[in-house]
Amino acid sequence: MQASHFSDATERIPVTVLTGFLGAGKTTLLNHWMQQAGMEGVAVLVNEWGEVGIDHHLVEHSEDNMVLLDSGCLCCQTRGDLVGAFQTLFERSARGDIAPLTRVIVETSGMADPVPVVCTIMDERFVRARYHCDGVVAAIAAPHGLAQLQRHPETLRQVVAADRLLITQCDRASSSDIQALAMRLQALNPQAGQVLVRHGRAPIDVVTGAGLYAAPHANLAAPLPRWFGAGGLFGKVLSDEPQRVLPEEGLPLHRGHTLAQSRVHSPSVASFVVPLESDIPWFGLSLAMGRILQDHGHRLLRVKGLVGLGEHDRPLAVHCVQNVAYPPVRLHRWPDDPRFAQRRGCLVFIAQGLDAAQQQDIRERLAQPPSDRAALRTAAGMADLPTRCWMQQRVAMQHGRHMQHQSWVVVPR
Repeated sequence: MQASHFSDATERIPVTVLTGFLGAGKTTLLNHWMQQAGMEGVAVLVNEWGEVGIDHHLVEHSEDNMVLLDSGCLCCQTRGDLVGAFQTLFERSARGDIAPLTRVIVETSGMADPVPVVCTIMDERFVRARYHCDGVVAAIAAPHGLAQLQRHPETLRQVVAADRLLITQCDRASSSDIQALAMRLQALNPQAGQVLVRHGRAPIDVVTGAGLYAAPHANLAAPLPRWFGAGGLFGKVLSDEPQRVLPEEGLPLHRGHTLAQSRVHSPSVASFVVPLESDIPWFGLSLAMGRILQDHGHRLLRVKGLVGLGEHDRPLAVHCVQNVAYPPVRLHRWPDDPRFAQRRGCLVFIAQGLDAAQQQDIRERLAQPPSDRAALRTAAGMADLPTRCWMQQRVAMQHGRHMQHQSWVVVPR
């Protein structure tokens, strides 16, 4: 098996995806960041949705490092333009036409789903060889955020895909509105850190090191509780008790609350945890999870988890958004937490509109994955398997559990 191409991420150019619904203040944030010292090597790719591009004219930045992607929405028909822009920037930097690239910020349109952008960075051969995703940062306007989350599915997808959430325009909202939005965001995406922004001024470090892949060589076990959502889903990481996110209150609904009390709207957003066996076959899990993403990905807002590999003392951290699986990251050690004392992993799902039967289908597939050999044979003919990048990990194959029968040891194939 080939090693994950994320092993050399520190040698590649970090890319930050800046997303947020219309009017969230993304251009204002960019203007503030571009005026800070040390931004000479930062390139900006601006995607606008509409017949005439305006926003790129509003960002005070060198035109040499500014690229307008105006032929459509990045999540629809402009992905080829995005790849071309990455290629042009890299070649111009290599020739010395522009300053050496230190970072690229991709500002998506207000209507864009950021997941296809992340997928382009991770999957396109030219891009992934020279760039790596440093995280998704979403801007949400404090005065309008709650209403936009309820009315516009694009806002919801931007929020759950984010590694960091910027609550903007706090100078134009009441403290109660800000608190209500913050609670709603915490319920939807407990893993993402929140930053309150006033007058469009946020520190530049909010766009750096936001994602799991920001420091691939660092010891990632320490911040794992934050990545899972300390005090939220992480606190229930070894429990399969479902939580329901209330569209209005933005608070988790635990068992004991009646449906009338919760006033749950449809389609609802819910979270659930699937514990994994400590010796689960990695390639079997990869195939099972790939098929789950194919069948249910449009309802899976986000999946995060840790996977134990039998006697191996270094677990893998996995991450999926919708039907896109990010390459896994090998941790240096398990988190220092009693919930992982048995070296058993788990997957945390946040889904929208997933009914009980579909949840059970996911649990059953993960409880009985195919053997590694069978999974590799099957996956060889599935070029569109979302978890193909998981298959590139160097992991010892599991040969199944030995069975004793009249002094013979039988090893399942």
